[in-house]
Amino acid sequence: MQTIAIQSPGKYIQGAGLFGQIGAHVSPLADNVAVLADKFVLSILQDKLSGSLNASGVRHTIVPFNGECSRTEIERVKNIAEQNGAKAVIGVGGGKTLDAAKAVAYYAGLPVVVCPTIASTDAPCSALSVIYTDAGAFESYLFFPNNPERVLVDTEVVANAPVRLLAAGIGDALATWFEARACANSGSDTMAGAKVSPTALTLAKLCYETLLENGRKAVSAVKDKVVTPAVERVVEANTYLSGVGFESGGLAGAHSVHNGLTVLPETHHNLHGEKVAFGLLTQLMLENADNAELEQVVGLCVDVGLPVTLAQIGVTENIEAKMRQVAEAACAEGDTMDNMPGNVQPADVYAALLAADRFGRDYLAKSAR
Repeated sequence: MQTIAIQSPGKYIQGAGLFGQIGAHVSPLADNVAVLADKFVLSILQDKLSGSLNASGVRHTIVPFNGECSRTEIERVKNIAEQNGAKAVIGVGGGKTLDAAKAVAYYAGLPVVVCPTIASTDAPCSALSVIYTDAGAFESYLFFPNNPERVLVDTEVVANAPVRLLAAGIGDALATWFEARACANSGSDTMAGAKVSPTALTLAKLCYETLLENGRKAVSAVKDKVVTPAVERVVEANTYLSGVGFESGGLAGAHSVHNGLTVLPETHHNLHGEKVAFGLLTQLMLENADNAELEQVVGLCVDVGLPVTLAQIGVTENIEAKMRQVAEAACAEGDTMDNMPGNVQPADVYAALLAADRFGRDYLAKSAR
């Protein structure tokens, strides 16, 4: 019999106005914390953050994040946390900040509370961090024995972030179902260290269906910085459904293509979910997905502002040579391309990259007529 496993955070809490309640949710865990936070977030929300922690009697040291989830940054923040006697770590901000906070907590042997201020990735709920070099290139995945103790998502804060960030989260979450499906078809192990469970597949499928139903409406609402039921549903899909879905359902071609694209400096201005979206189109080409499925995915990407061509992610010159480089990197030993059905080789990925780009360009041209 196959072994299955499902991982999730200790508690997931979402709603408008939660940021002002951080102290109440943290105080049962620790009375002294290190807070790793995005500098931009601090410029807007530091008073509310400190006020909430002070009101609950939680001593805290605020550490501005330097911008890259690298081993250098993790060690720097860990030293500060230990010097100040922190008993827990709070991460406040975007995906790289949260990944760094989780890594700091792991190496310091402390619980971690994750407070995403954007819904741009599924990083908050997971028991792993993506480690980059100081220069921003993908280095490795770092796996933890436990998921975060708490994940707190204030949808008012999320709705006030740039709409591009919500769209990027849709791009990341969009891949969840297709990568879980690929792992199930290939019999691969998931990030949870076991086979894909029916529950994980159901959550991954629900994530995709939620985005199809609510993605366009949510992006429209966030353009006016308001929280609607569609925004609530998409934030949950981007953060929780995708987080549990990818971890317990597995990653495959879309994320390995993302990792491959990071070797090209011209793609570094793109958000994680934007590169994953193009990686998903590449995966669908590898799978020879039917036209209806491709049209559905590409249509949603275009409508919410996600890239569907290489030019849209900044690759406009020496495309053939660069795509061979990306394909090699995407098939690196230990990356998630191994979870695709069949024995996918760099030549297959190269062809799929060019086919995805052509499909995206043809779709945009057809839409413009």
